[in-house]
Amino acid sequence: MKKIILMLALALPMFAFAQKASVVAHVNTQEIMAAMPEIKTVGATLDSLQTSYENILVNMQEEYSKKVTEFQQQHATLTDGVKQYRQQELADMEQRIQQFYQTIQKDLQAKQAELMQPIQLKLLEAINKVATAKGCTYVLESASLLFAADDAINITADVKVHLGIK
Repeated sequence: MKKIILMLALALPMFAFAQKASVVAHVNTQEIMAAMPEIKTVGATLDSLQTSYENILVNMQEEYSKKVTEFQQQHATLTDGVKQYRQQELADMEQRIQQFYQTIQKDLQAKQAELMQPIQLKLLEAINKVATAKGCTYVLESASLLFAADDAINITADVKVHLGIK
């Protein structure tokens, strides 16, 4: 009798767990983010920053080109010491331009990450609220799904509504 009660006590939680069905949903975050008005603001800010950086880079390259042309024109009349100095000066300028270009790339990536973080958090909160309201156990990214069964719920439209996106 004790064995039967013990087996029932152990098996009962497993039966209860097995009865709870998982609700799987999927969402297309790329589609939602593309429709968010904040993305346009981020894009405009990054474009403006990139344009200002490019203007500085163009000025640096024009100055470099001017010095190269000047050096080529004066090359025959310069002493060896001055030639070496000017060649080193040109090499240093070229290196500064390359370093500035790399700095621009890092700055733009950092600024994009900074501007995107609140948008990504807002989207994640909306997904969490919609998924909780629908009783979802899991939410997967639609873009990475290889297959979605008929009983998987697409909550993309619901998240858009929650965010006020048409």
